[in-house]
Amino acid sequence: MILLFTLVTALVVDHFIGEPTRFHPLIIFGNIANKLETKFNKGNHQQQFIGGLVAWCLLVLPLPLLYVLLLWLLPVYLILLVNIYIVYWAVALNSLNLHGMQIYNPLITNDLAQAQHYCSYIVSRDTSQLDAQAISRATTESMLENGHDGVTATLIYFVIGGAPLVIIHRLSNTLDAMWGYRTEQFNYFGKFSARMDDLLGFVSGKITALLFTVIGLFNGTGKQALSNAYSQSQSYKSHNGGWVMASGATVMNVCLGGSAVYFGKTVNSPLLGQGEIVQSKHIKASLTLVKQAVVLWLLVVFIWQIT
Repeated sequence: MILLFTLVTALVVDHFIGEPTRFHPLIIFGNIANKLETKFNKGNHQQQFIGGLVAWCLLVLPLPLLYVLLLWLLPVYLILLVNIYIVYWAVALNSLNLHGMQIYNPLITNDLAQAQHYCSYIVSRDTSQLDAQAISRATTESMLENGHDGVTATLIYFVIGGAPLVIIHRLSNTLDAMWGYRTEQFNYFGKFSARMDDLLGFVSGKITALLFTVIGLFNGTGKQALSNAYSQSQSYKSHNGGWVMASGATVMNVCLGGSAVYFGKTVNSPLLGQGEIVQSKHIKASLTLVKQAVVLWLLVVFIWQIT
């Protein structure tokens, strides 16, 4: 039961403590990534792509290799503590809930300015002109997608590949969030990071969609959730995000997608899910769905370990 114990302990620590307030590994990692981007993001398009590839390797690969080395040097009980810490800083359920509720609470009190302010923390689109419905849509989409990237994917990959795979996925996902934009600055430099994030999120995205689908069986949306995840993700900008958001939105009986402004350009996204127009209540519903998926995955791990 060590596997389940590690996951549950890390989630309990995350619930009561939240993200590290000092020396957060991802903040340190991000600062180093910014310095490497300045150094390697130069030259023509080919040189920028190669620079992005080299930067990704230098940033992502050393930590899992160091972990493998520690397996030979540390006693078992210290490896257990290291595993708990790695899952703890990689999982972001507490943070996800905090950011979501920071937007939900102002919306239900009609404080649009504060909702716009906090929404800008979690999305790359321009939030200054968004109304309550658009903020609800942006936040709900972010809760579902980040619920996979920062929560369920960590728990899934720890079971599949242990701490090294958790590290590789979480760091790669962080680099995609920093560099994976089709802008003049990152279109070529960030391409490798974006492709690696797509690859690394492929399996966890499907499993997360399946978890949502199983939850949907209890309200009669399970079959349609899986169907929408497959069909609607084909035309969405992110294959993995499309699977997660389409299945999640269907289970919540809401329709996501539409137009949004990114870096001054209006981008039209295909519809994801089905049902009513997104409202502030769906922010809370998306957080609940992610938490239910976490519990369901822990149950799957428990059943697997006792059989």
